[in-house]
Amino acid sequence: REYLVYFDIYGEGVDKEPKGVISINQDGTLFVHKPVDYEMKTMLKLVFEVRKPDFLIDTKLGVEIYIQDINDNPPRFHRDLYEISIGEENTQGSLLLRVMAYDRDQRGTPNSTFHYEIKHVSPNIADTEFFIDESGAISFKGCLDHEVAEMFTLLVEAKDHGEVVSLSSSTTVAIHVQDGNDHLPTFTGQTVSKVKEGEIGSSPLRLHVADEDTPKSPAWRARYTIQGDKGGHFEIKTDPDTNDGILTVVKPLDFEEGAQRELSISVENEVPYFSCKVKERTSSGQGPSVKIIVEVEDVNDPPVFAVTVKEAVLKENSPIGTWVEKVTAVDPDSSHVAHDPSGWVTVDPNTGDITTVKSPDRESPHVVNGVYSILLYAVDKGEPPLTGTSTLQIHVTDLNDNLPQMTTDYLDVCMSSSVTNITAFDLDENPFGGPFKFELLGDVKGKWKLNPSYGRETHQPGVYAGPYTINVKISDLQGEFGVYNLSVTVCNCSVTPTCRTQRKTATKAASGAIGIVFASLLLLLCKKQAHCLFFFFLVTLYTVVL
Repeated sequence: REYLVYFDIYGEGVDKEPKGVISINQDGTLFVHKPVDYEMKTMLKLVFEVRKPDFLIDTKLGVEIYIQDINDNPPRFHRDLYEISIGEENTQGSLLLRVMAYDRDQRGTPNSTFHYEIKHVSPNIADTEFFIDESGAISFKGCLDHEVAEMFTLLVEAKDHGEVVSLSSSTTVAIHVQDGNDHLPTFTGQTVSKVKEGEIGSSPLRLHVADEDTPKSPAWRARYTIQGDKGGHFEIKTDPDTNDGILTVVKPLDFEEGAQRELSISVENEVPYFSCKVKERTSSGQGPSVKIIVEVEDVNDPPVFAVTVKEAVLKENSPIGTWVEKVTAVDPDSSHVAHDPSGWVTVDPNTGDITTVKSPDRESPHVVNGVYSILLYAVDKGEPPLTGTSTLQIHVTDLNDNLPQMTTDYLDVCMSSSVTNITAFDLDENPFGGPFKFELLGDVKGKWKLNPSYGRETHQPGVYAGPYTINVKISDLQGEFGVYNLSVTVCNCSVTPTCRTQRKTATKAASGAIGIVFASLLLLLCKKQAHCLFFFFLVTLYTVVL
């Protein structure tokens, strides 16, 4: 300008944050008073003004000042310590963990570009080497061995690629190695005892093993398997404290089937076994095995019947000495006896032949639904003697050996009701029982008649009130019969409702009359004798009571 001008500036870096960074003097010279952090502000927006001598604005200009990044931030890890636990059975090359870092410098520049590097490993073992790639993934080659190193400590560095200066930071990685199953259990001995036949729950064998892995861990705990156990007589469990294998009998053994049992028992751990070499790693799930002999002690077995329930047929009233059946028990030293509720049979203790000693009766109360049951015993000569049992069920066939009988031998008949029933029963069953045929015997014409179809009896008008005796013949289906005396009382039920009431009254009256007559006779005999008065009093009292 041909005239004098004045310069001024304001905006970011002057009167706006960040304040006091830039200033200008009257001749237009810019001054920078303090640094600007690129990570806080990448650009400053300002306004320049040119004023005339009268302070009016001559020119106004917007200005953008870009801040140039320098490498003033090292890469930073997300954590100062990374910690992980892994099993020693992990195969080489597998990912262990990943570390992460970041750099606040300008993206896409060498200042923010960095790489990872493992600077130190402790302990440093020849068979184990750790690696980290550009993404921060850490892996290893070789073998992890808990018994050699329970933990590895790695110092990992992140370093940027600054052109002027290179910045870096580090973090610590702790890798805990858990014990794996890299040692097979080995048998060190066994405790053997005999087992008695017939027993369960006994433990004839305890196997001892040694394992170099961490005690109580899955790599140490043993798991046993039985081979050759035909019949499933044994099971084996692990003692949680000693790691021993305890063999237990769960199904009774029979000495007669063999005095010895040969078994093969193998052992492994709860987790698979592995072995590691620097160049290769192998796995095997099967541990060592051992052959054992279990000795079975003979004990006195109870006799065993060939058949536990046997059937036989026997005719009723069979003669004494009739052969019924033969039973046998598997025990050469056993003898046979029987529990016979009615004492019908006897058992030969040596042969087991059963014969009758009493004539069988099908109508016995011990015969249920035509079957007579006997409990048979076979007793051996052991110490103590043992017993086997069997049941003999004798089906008793019926004979017509019982006559039909009347249910009752007296009847009451009211003169107003001319009909009553006669009933009968027979201990025999069909076809030796009913229906029955009834017949009246003797002089009954014009007095009594009988309907054979229904067994009903009636009196005729010519029969007067009073007691009667009638002979009745009762026949079964086979013609077997019995003749019985039937007492019939005919009474006039118009006064009292039943004959029974009249009979009780008549009995009392008769007894009273007898008492009076007896008292009178006694009085005549004892006349003029004072001591007879007492007996007279007693007889009179008896008569009154009646």
